[in-house]
Amino acid sequence: MRKVLILGAGMVVKPIVHYLLDQNINVTVASRTKKKAERVIAGHANGKAVGWNIDQLDILDGLVADNDLTVSLLPYTHHVTVAEICISQKKNMLTTSYVSPEMNALDSTAKKAGVIILNELGVDPGYDHMTAMKIIDEVHADGGKIDEFYSLCGALCAPEASDNPFRYKFSWSPKGVIMAGNNDAQFIRNGKKVQLPTADLFKNPMEIDFPGVEEMHAYPNRDSIPYGDIYGIPEARTVLRGTFRYKNWCEAMDLMKSLNLTSYYEMDLKGKTYAQVTAEQSCLSLHDLKEGVKSKFKITEQHVGFIALDWLGLFDEKPIVLEKGSPFDLVSDLMIEKMMMNESERDMVIMQHMFTIIKANGETEKLISRMLDYGNSDYTSIARTVALPAAIGVKMILDGKITDTGVHIPIKKSIYEPILTELEALGISMTETR
Repeated sequence: MRKVLILGAGMVVKPIVHYLLDQNINVTVASRTKKKAERVIAGHANGKAVGWNIDQLDILDGLVADNDLTVSLLPYTHHVTVAEICISQKKNMLTTSYVSPEMNALDSTAKKAGVIILNELGVDPGYDHMTAMKIIDEVHADGGKIDEFYSLCGALCAPEASDNPFRYKFSWSPKGVIMAGNNDAQFIRNGKKVQLPTADLFKNPMEIDFPGVEEMHAYPNRDSIPYGDIYGIPEARTVLRGTFRYKNWCEAMDLMKSLNLTSYYEMDLKGKTYAQVTAEQSCLSLHDLKEGVKSKFKITEQHVGFIALDWLGLFDEKPIVLEKGSPFDLVSDLMIEKMMMNESERDMVIMQHMFTIIKANGETEKLISRMLDYGNSDYTSIARTVALPAAIGVKMILDGKITDTGVHIPIKKSIYEPILTELEALGISMTETR
């Protein structure tokens, strides 16, 4: 029987484990907390739970050797370590994370070993790549060109659950969300390179109506420029990948960043309050801190960002438990405390590609492709849309339907077409309008 090793038992693991077990594949879930892995396996005869952490490389070596393929759902910083062991054991590997330069550097050794390291097979990145490439390949096959390309995605709570001042709740890694907000961004618009420093990331977001939800905000996501080449659209004058949020988020995060409350600088926090840290980070007096914030940024107490930060507790004279830590630690810990989704609430993943196409006859056409997906009683939407593309990719590799070697992402038709077909059968699909 075919055997798959899954590293990590976090918030998106259940659908991939259950899918593979339903395909009569043996699955071993290795997690730092064995009980979490056991809950995912849920007593299935073909499932096995193992207690393991990333420092136990000798155990990992044995686990990789004992399985046909390894899926790493660990934090992205550990993927290269796992990949090196997979290559040494001549075993295939899959992740849902972005390809790092260090991972990309393993391409030639993976090819020599005859294995594939397939990355970015989740929702964003992953499903976004595959659904964009399907349209791009069709346009090119018809002799057309891509003039403008926007790809936007958001993992959010459903509208009825967006009941806090941020209008956001976490259905996956909270610290990862805040870290992403500390990135710079760059993209191509109207043929010109635009660089957006992290301080300006949440300023002037795009306003985009999403049918079935509401008017959303969107801001650029990391570095979009390479995607002109990755997607094979060097002709495109605009290439921008971005993130969807409800409207309050950008104003709240912009004020938080302006107050220097997302920095990674470690501070001595012993005996301090949240208000003290906010005052110190923003160079304001602790006395009348709220008035100082309003005056410095020329806002009123009705400003949505001010309301959100006040609700979160950043102006409170509440003692901090940590003795050492960064503003990032404090903010993300407060968000974990107050902004996690509960089991009675639905999450939502939305995605939208917007194309301006120049057809072979010279005519210009606008095309919009959208996905609106909600969580259900079995899985969250983010878990389904991340894990199921990966699960299908695993099965394709085991079935010998993906035979490429080296480091890859799912942009080839031979990879994305069958995955998209099966995802549609599982209820995950895009709708196109022209």
